[in-house]
Amino acid sequence: MQLDPEVLRSLPVWFVATLLSLTVHEAAHALFGRLGGDDTAHEQVTLDPTPHVRREPFGMILVPILSFLFNGGQWMIGFASAPYDPHWAARHPKRAAWMAAAGPLADLLLALIAAVVLRLGLSFWGWQAIVPETAAFDALVVGPEGEPTALTTFFSVLFSVNILIGLFNLIPVAPLDGHAVVPLFLSEKLTQRWHALFEDRAASFVGLAIAWVLFGRLAWPVFEASVQLFYVFV
Repeated sequence: MQLDPEVLRSLPVWFVATLLSLTVHEAAHALFGRLGGDDTAHEQVTLDPTPHVRREPFGMILVPILSFLFNGGQWMIGFASAPYDPHWAARHPKRAAWMAAAGPLADLLLALIAAVVLRLGLSFWGWQAIVPETAAFDALVVGPEGEPTALTTFFSVLFSVNILIGLFNLIPVAPLDGHAVVPLFLSEKLTQRWHALFEDRAASFVGLAIAWVLFGRLAWPVFEASVQLFYVFV
């Protein structure tokens, strides 16, 4: 595989933004679990990526780098996890649902922070807006010279990655966060029935397949809508 020098130059920026996003996502899960009475993931209530990488080195390091290289630097994916006590979750389904919701909520917060920084760059640092229709995951704005810089790329990626991670995880099928968020809106009896639908391990593989198909259809329209919303405020 011949590597494009431009792809190699942008790899560190993409990787740092993705690593930060995955770390914050799992730290939010761990924090809400701890606040709800489950200390299982206490080590991961931190923005230090080390314990997250130690728990999931494949998803935090290898998958992001390989996915980026094999698709020509167009996007990067990765995954991580935070442990929890299933007995605690069974006793406190609403608390467990809030713990699950914390990850996507953290994604939306990071995307909002990135949008604010991009807006500040346009106002005070000479960054330039581009035509929304030409926006890419790593190029929502460009630098003063009309070319992407490390900072414009980083915050563009931070915005895009978190919009997409949040969307993917909210799809309501196991083993994604969205499956565990649904009980926030259900009675205790319906919550038990909901979880019973996904007790079979095979349901997780089926769920991932369904989620991947749905995500493929939704990702670009959602990204475009997010960019349009961003430019409304710009």
